[in-house]
Amino acid sequence: MRTKRLVDVTASLILIALAAPLCLLIAFAVATTSPGGVLFRQVRVGRGGRPFRMLKFRTMYAGAEGARSSLAARNETDGHLFKMRDDPRVTPVGRLLRRLSLDELPQLVNVLRGEMSLVGPRPLPLSDSGYAGPARARLAVPPGLTGLWQVSGRSNLSWGEMVRLDLHYVRHRSLRMDLRILARTAPAVLTGRGAH
Repeated sequence: MRTKRLVDVTASLILIALAAPLCLLIAFAVATTSPGGVLFRQVRVGRGGRPFRMLKFRTMYAGAEGARSSLAARNETDGHLFKMRDDPRVTPVGRLLRRLSLDELPQLVNVLRGEMSLVGPRPLPLSDSGYAGPARARLAVPPGLTGLWQVSGRSNLSWGEMVRLDLHYVRHRSLRMDLRILARTAPAVLTGRGAH
């Protein structure tokens, strides 16, 4: 666990420094193309069920969270996630950020703080009930910036497949597995497969 944390801190510091110019450009694009803040903060569930504020670049129009209930019938996934390929709440800049997963860059700060890890199950919103039954075992490890299901199909997977992959990671996690997942993350992001 100490080695994983050392890798998280070292890598997040390096990546934050390298990504800083890109983050400034993204912040400028988000701020100048639609009203609202640059960052989106949402309470997510971390290791052991502890809540934390996850950071992302804002990809939706202001007030988008309140409009989710009106789109519930158009949800394209099962279980406890809400995904739409053509979500009308997403801004044009937001679509590009999501396709390349650039909206996730601020989560490097969450990794540095120890609220997240580079690799682990993706954290769900606090309001979700996706931690009942076997899925609760996902909370045994810190949530990740990337994970096994992100490199295995992303939003194209069903809720059951996502949980199965996360539980496989929790049971068999190792530094070697983390490195393999990180190596598969860049190709998955560049192809944009399953990203919406």
